[in-house]
Amino acid sequence: MRKRFTAWKAVLLSLLVVVLAVPPGSLRALSAQEGPQKAPPDPQSQGQQKPSVNQGQKQNKPEYSIQVESPLVQVDAVVTDQDGNILTGLKKDNFRISEDGEPQQISNFSPTDAPITVVMLMEFSKLGYSIFAYTAKYWATDFISHLKKEDWLAFKTYDMKTHLEVDFTQNKEEVQQAIYQLYFPGFSEANLFDALVETLDEMKDVKGKKAILLMCTGLDTFSHHTLDQTLKIVKQTDVTIFGVGVAEQLVQYLDASGRLAASRRMDYLQGQNQLSSFARMTGGYAWFPQLDGQIPAIFDTVANFMRNQYTLGFIPTNANNDGKYHKLKVEVVDDSGQP
Repeated sequence: MRKRFTAWKAVLLSLLVVVLAVPPGSLRALSAQEGPQKAPPDPQSQGQQKPSVNQGQKQNKPEYSIQVESPLVQVDAVVTDQDGNILTGLKKDNFRISEDGEPQQISNFSPTDAPITVVMLMEFSKLGYSIFAYTAKYWATDFISHLKKEDWLAFKTYDMKTHLEVDFTQNKEEVQQAIYQLYFPGFSEANLFDALVETLDEMKDVKGKKAILLMCTGLDTFSHHTLDQTLKIVKQTDVTIFGVGVAEQLVQYLDASGRLAASRRMDYLQGQNQLSSFARMTGGYAWFPQLDGQIPAIFDTVANFMRNQYTLGFIPTNANNDGKYHKLKVEVVDDSGQP
């Protein structure tokens, strides 16, 4: 779907196509800034300059502003077969786009395999007797091995508050060391909604392919933001969220041994649903692994989905700026035009 005036957003209904968020650049703590900031340099065009979460500096407000409206709608898509294998080598003629049932002419097309920008946002609290925290810590180290040298990675944790452990870097060993140095969680709170909203706000001006790898229980204990407020913000973002649940192993064990109360089981099911909703609404996926052996394949899928995209662009035939969401459908066809 897309909303006129401020942003375009697509929900791709084809079973074969997964929409990912577009735009690599830099993470910026916009809430700490005053006045407009310089746009962060694109690492692909500026010699891989390091982005920074706190790189903005105060500037004088401009005396005038220029507003330009662009009717171009851009959609990033990943194509897989029925087994989930990513398909590459497709051409412009292999895609069809419709808006509210009306066919659209694809004017821009490019397959991409560019560096990606990822924030690894990890729950590190005393929930579940800290078992969830240590599970997330153990799994997080594996994700680093699935990134390429030119990819940018930032590492944040949260309990009652969020903590920037490592700003964006291409030095994966720096992130590895930060993970190793996490010892004891400080609080029993896990304010997922606040942490996610804050991170999405920091990433809204980041350029390039950007995503959040959210490793958590899906539970929220004390956030200022409600679930409805968080879902509204998630719905408007162009950041893809991939979720990995860290509670499934313990929950299955306690449930099998008869030590999991019905109320706690409902809490964990709600956490799964929340994490799945964040991923689904942004074109990502959520997994709830029961075995450590599932983790490498999950992280390999995450990296491939962020990296292998087709960028499609079109100018809507309906030029009415009504401020509503519009349903987009992307289909994949063969060379003869058949599905």
